[in-house]
Amino acid sequence: MTISRRGLLFGLPLFIAGCQSVPNQQALYGDVPDEPFPLKKVPIEKIKPELRRQEVAYETPHAPGTIVVNTPERRLYHVMGNGRAMRYGIGVGRAGLALSGNAYIGRKAEWPSWTPTPNMIRRDPERNLKYAGGVPGGPNNPLGARAMYLYRGGNDTMFRIHGTNQPWSIGQAMSSGCVRMMNHDVIDLYARVDVGSKVVVIQA
Repeated sequence: MTISRRGLLFGLPLFIAGCQSVPNQQALYGDVPDEPFPLKKVPIEKIKPELRRQEVAYETPHAPGTIVVNTPERRLYHVMGNGRAMRYGIGVGRAGLALSGNAYIGRKAEWPSWTPTPNMIRRDPERNLKYAGGVPGGPNNPLGARAMYLYRGGNDTMFRIHGTNQPWSIGQAMSSGCVRMMNHDVIDLYARVDVGSKVVVIQA
């Protein structure tokens, strides 16, 4: 039996699609029972597909291992090399509350504690003063399951890449300047990067 050129052209995209590895996003965002504070699955039908974790083509001058935070896009890229990156949807800081330029990961923490900064308390004392003594790590902590602390010149910038217990906030500009990720995603990124990894934050 012969296959016409027309039939080949129509069938080829289906054949290629069948050979590609498409991640099972239900698995990526399913229950995580082996954490100190087990995570429930994310209702991914409520998260836009473009905000879910996926490997993408990404041309950049930055070296593999670099984290690129594209604030206007609401995307974070972990550069993998060979024109590829792992892309994550993120929530970003409100106007005027965001970091810009280069930094590096000064330290990392699993299920970190959180204490509002003096600036946060001054801006919103009614909301933040009651937490001045700190909040221990756990499911009610605003830093979520992981935090990567951004430094410059040996000094803490007070900005973090961290998890969130509010996955619906991904894609929004509403935080106090930090970069927030779904807990499932921040666990994945945390495992990929080391203390000292370069971070580049792009603003509009």
